[in-house]
Amino acid sequence: MIPEEFGRAAVLTAFALAFPALPLGASYLFYRLKIRPSNPDPVKSATYECGVEAEGTAWGRFNVRYYLFALGFVIFDVEVIFLYPWAVVHQEAALSALLKAAIFVGVLAFGLAYVWRRRALEWR
Repeated sequence: MIPEEFGRAAVLTAFALAFPALPLGASYLFYRLKIRPSNPDPVKSATYECGVEAEGTAWGRFNVRYYLFALGFVIFDVEVIFLYPWAVVHQEAALSALLKAAIFVGVLAFGLAYVWRRRALEWR
């Protein structure tokens, strides 16, 4: 039973490694065989910003609050997704599941209150 599980993991790992490696290898092979053109151009190397002319280089500094806000959204979004399986799995023990979900949402609310109190969601 153990080798079968490791075999499945090995097959999935092989697919995960081959999926990006095959197109990269084909691109390199086409380049070496002169099938893929190589025409460097300043327009091709320019940073693309939704059709707007780029200002500065691509190595510009961004405000860290963008990342913190996005990270907070992802954390709360993923945590809320965990509520759905509880509702599906715990149909027979509704009161117990409701209490667990209430504790879970309470922890999320505490985290949101903490972030709000620290003024991490405000743009200064």
